[in-house]
Order: sequence, then C-alpha cells, then structure tokens
Amino acid sequence: MKTLRLLTALWLTTLGVSAAETKSDLVVHEWGTFTSVQGGDGVLLPWQPFLTPDLPKFVYEWQRPGFGHQSPMLFLKGGIRSLQRMETPVIYFYTDRELTADVTVKFPDGFITEWYPQAQQIGSGTRPPLASGTNLMVFAPSFTNSMIGWRNLRLLPAPSPGLAAQLPTDNSDNHYFAARETDSAFVRVAAGGTNGTTPELEKLLFYRGTGNFATPLRVTVTEAGALFVANTGAQPLTGLFLIEMRNGAGRWTELGKLSPGQSKHGQELAALEKLKPVSLEVFSKQLGGRLEKALVQSGLYPREATAMVKTWSKSWFTEDGVRVLYILPREWTDATLPLTLNPKPQKLERVMVGRAEIIPPTLQKELAGEIASAKSGNKIAEQRLQDHAKKLGRFFGPAHQLASQRLPATPNKPIALSKFE
Repeated sequence: MKTLRLLTALWLTTLGVSAAETKSDLVVHEWGTFTSVQGGDGVLLPWQPFLTPDLPKFVYEWQRPGFGHQSPMLFLKGGIRSLQRMETPVIYFYTDRELTADVTVKFPDGFITEWYPQAQQIGSGTRPPLASGTNLMVFAPSFTNSMIGWRNLRLLPAPSPGLAAQLPTDNSDNHYFAARETDSAFVRVAAGGTNGTTPELEKLLFYRGTGNFATPLRVTVTEAGALFVANTGAQPLTGLFLIEMRNGAGRWTELGKLSPGQSKHGQELAALEKLKPVSLEVFSKQLGGRLEKALVQSGLYPREATAMVKTWSKSWFTEDGVRVLYILPREWTDATLPLTLNPKPQKLERVMVGRAEIIPPTLQKELAGEIASAKSGNKIAEQRLQDHAKKLGRFFGPAHQLASQRLPATPNKPIALSKFE
C-alpha cells in the first residue's frame, strides 16, 4: 500500500500536481445580479447599461482587453443596448492551504464585457454583422457563446500578512471595493498588466456581461396600478421584494415565494402607496438587513451577503423608480453561466439576484405629458424631462421610449435628449 501511494505521488508530481492539492479543501462561493427593464405589459425592453462608469480603471474591458487579447467589438460602450445586464458576478475561494486552480465560465446567450484579474481566455464565438446604415446608438448586439477562463490561479489563504496592501486601488469612491470585505483567499495571477508579465492580486474573480435573454420573473402593472408577478420558470423563486424609491425616500414590501408557474394577483403597488415613506437611512437599514438574511439563507456567508448588499445599496436603494428584487434559482444560474472548476471544490454556492426595473403606466403617462408639452415649447416641461432623466439615469431611455408610444402621431420635432439616451 505504501508503494502504491508513493507511485501515485510520483505520477502526480510528473503532471505538475502536488499530493496536497489532490485533496482539495476548497469551498467556492459566487454572487451577482441580472438587471432587466420592462413596461407595465411585462415585455423586456432593450436599454443601455453602460451610461455611468462605475468600475476602477484597472479593470479590463472589451475596449481595453490587455496584452495579447483582441477586442471583440469596435464600437463604444454607448452603442450597446441589450435586454439583460449581468452585473458584478464575483467568485470567492476558501482554502486552508495554497492551491493552484483553473476557472472557466461560459455565457452561451451573452458576452463578457469586463473582468479582473487578467484572464488567459476571453472571447465570443458568434457576432452578428452590422446592417448597412445601422445606428450604433440603437444597435442591440446578440453576441453568443462567450466565455472567460483563468488558468493557474494561485489561491493564497487569508489572512496572509502583507497581501492586503498589495491589492490594486484607485482614488474613486467606487462600489467595486466593497466586494473585498470577506474572509476569502487571495487570488494571484502570474501574467497581467500592460505587458502581459505583471503579477496581479485580488480577493476574488470579477466579471460582467450583457445579453438578450429572459429571466424567470414576469411583472405586469395595469393602468389602475395593480401589480402581478408570475414565475415563468421551472424552479421556485424566493426572496421577492417590491421596492419604490422617490426623492430620497422609500417603501418596500416582501412578496413571498413563487412556485413554478405560479402567479400572484393583487394590489401591491396600491398597497405600497399606503405605506409611509421612510428616510434613505432607515430604508437601507431595514431592507438591507432583510436582504442579507435572504442571501445567507440561499447559501452565502454573512460577510459575503453584507458585501453584496453594500456593493449594490446605492443602486438598489437610492435610484428613483419601482423594482422587484428576487433570488434566481441555482438551476437557472448553472444553465445561464456554466461554471467549471479544477480542482473540484468540496462545496459550491452560487447566489444571483434578479432585478426587474419597472416603468409603470403612471410614470409613462407623466412623461408623455411632459414630452407633449415640451414639443410645444413649454420650458417648464423641458426642465421636468431633464430632471426625470437625471433621476432615472440609465433607465430613462426605455421610459422615454414607452412614454413616446403614448403620444398621438405628430409632425413636431421632438426635443433633443440624446445625451440621456
């Protein structure tokens, strides 16, 4: 038996694998979000997710893919419209000893747009041609078969003295850094940077993407304000929260669990209106704590749940609008983002939050009135439109689109809103 173990160890050594690494104590956790926009009819709308830069400059993207990588696209971020924005998936590793690992994430119905640290493989398999005369500002690409692969990652157990000071940073107040506030191992990549030879260090693997596909929650809102939620998938949906933010104050309610195929009919929006809005500080504390609890129940460690909520609190809790947050089924995540890990971890948790941003009929009507008045030269209406654009941010484009559809046909020239679209 000793001879067999010795021969096995020698054989593994010839493959470049240490005996210690064959007995993986590895635990891997991942979280991220998928954001979509829809009107009261529940139909997903194409929108521009890249209007606001929110990542540190050291993060790679398709326009700056780094040494040895070719950009998959030649046009600017502002030219992208899609149905889904896959935002900030991060992968954490937990191990008691140093390990070498390979990680591959496939994105069959979308394409990877940003990542860090540098990946050895990054690309998209299929890209549609641009039609003659295509306006890039309204072009919605349907890249498919995208993937990202990290090879020979060195996982360094935390705490590791001195390593935290080596993490890259910048001077911006950026929500990227909140994701590091966990007990996860450090991740070292041997080859990165502008010359392809600079080692890079992080506490996680980060990537983002976009695509044209549906998530398994359909939300509809009637003209009278009745909100309906339906699970269109094959697995239960949990952790559903209905949120309304307006002028720095918020209201929220928990919608409960949705079984596969189940619909819930009610007057949720009307009921929400009866709740007294609370200050942003109170709102963030109340809902943030409840969300963290739901994330832990779904498999995240408490510090990971706190890091996730902190990362997205500004977006979830301060942006004006109506939205539903919910936890996507693990089966849906595995099908949408197939993940391969080597060595295979003892335990793998993947917790993704869906965000359905709703443009209710009441808002559409309000914007339609402002658009019509602005077309007639009403300066107050123009200013109100500008104010809506600032408050709604990247969601103003689809809101303006829906509101414009409510206007009667008119030869009047619309006001210029290009800087918001």
